[in-house]
Amino acid sequence: MTLGGKVSKLRRENNYTQEQLAEILGVSRQAISKWESDTAYPETDKLIHISRLFSCSLDYLLKDELETDEQSQADGAVILFRKHFHEKKSEKTLWGMPLWHIGRNARGFIAIGLNARGVIALGLKARGILAFGMLPMGVLSFGMLSLGVISLGLFAAGVLSAGCFSIGLLAAGAISLGVISFGAIAIGHFSVGALSIGKYFALGDHARALIALGDTEAAGSVFQKIGRLTAKDSLAVKELLDTTVPSYLSWAKDFIKLFF
Repeated sequence: MTLGGKVSKLRRENNYTQEQLAEILGVSRQAISKWESDTAYPETDKLIHISRLFSCSLDYLLKDELETDEQSQADGAVILFRKHFHEKKSEKTLWGMPLWHIGRNARGFIAIGLNARGVIALGLKARGILAFGMLPMGVLSFGMLSLGVISLGLFAAGVLSAGCFSIGLLAAGAISLGVISFGAIAIGHFSVGALSIGKYFALGDHARALIALGDTEAAGSVFQKIGRLTAKDSLAVKELLDTTVPSYLSWAKDFIKLFF
């Protein structure tokens, strides 16, 4: 089989169109067509890129040999492996992006791979509107180290975040840092937790803030209370929130006032 035949065979086995392969290699579709028809030959750097992309040797690409039955069987095994485990992508595209792509560096509306980018992305490093993985980044992000608008993970950072260690405008976790923070250890402008440390408000077993409400211990520079609040106490807390919290945090203050 010639070099062109091998390129064509590998391309079709991995579900690439000539346009898609051309985009990956940084050449025109016409160049791919000429390679496959053996009227032109790839440059050395393109051959190296092809061998890496399709996990084959340069020796395989460059040697024109007649296939023995044994070689055909071996090639069949390789094809079977690639069919089930190697890179795949849909031939249908939208705005130049495959509808789905599975591979080491996957890019598609649905992308699955070590490095995945898509509307829905699943991978070790995933970036998308909806992202799942070890290191996901997205509008909705789920993973070990998660970054997103809404983020869930062992370590989570986002506008709304939840995790063992959580950072965000609204954060919840074993250890949480946020404007509004909920957790076993909660630190923020407004904190609720077993150990609660806040700038303006803290509620918990041990609470420290301008306004501190604790079950066991409360240290408040403006107001402090240990134990159950009376109706008078609740009214006093609301009034103090209105007078001590700056206007740019009014949304957080109003959220905390829902507790009362």
